[in-house]
Amino acid sequence: MQKLFISVFMMLALTMPHTVFATSDEDAAEVTEETTEATENTVAEEDAVAEEEELQSGIGWQLIRTLEMGKSGKFVNMILVEQDRYMDKTIYSTAITRLCQNEEEFCRVRFWSQARWVPEKVSMSPAQYQQLKADYLFNKTAGIQQLRWSCSVDANSENCME
Repeated sequence: MQKLFISVFMMLALTMPHTVFATSDEDAAEVTEETTEATENTVAEEDAVAEEEELQSGIGWQLIRTLEMGKSGKFVNMILVEQDRYMDKTIYSTAITRLCQNEEEFCRVRFWSQARWVPEKVSMSPAQYQQLKADYLFNKTAGIQQLRWSCSVDANSENCME
């Protein structure tokens, strides 16, 4: 909302001098119409960005990047969980549900609690793997649906990652 207000204010500030110095009512009407169209376009763009951001984050988590696995058309979602909430398993399930709800064949979601460990490519370094908090994989073709936890999140899990 604050971005919207700032954008509208900037648009008005930039077009106001032209309106004041217009030589006729026709010129002023044209400038006002252009300003209105520009403001409407800005509002529409910001609404679209806000909707996209809402879809890509939730309470306690944020989608950092989505990376394609080679040229397979399959993607890995890289998620950052808030550091002080990484033990809350509901955050993981909420992110998985939101990101995978429309995926019928394949969905992979990986979670970290510190941004510096989130990889920039699909493969991970050993240090990045050590910092991985959870790894969810759904692959319908292979018949796999599993959620593995870091031992720091769930030491009692049979799928505990070391």
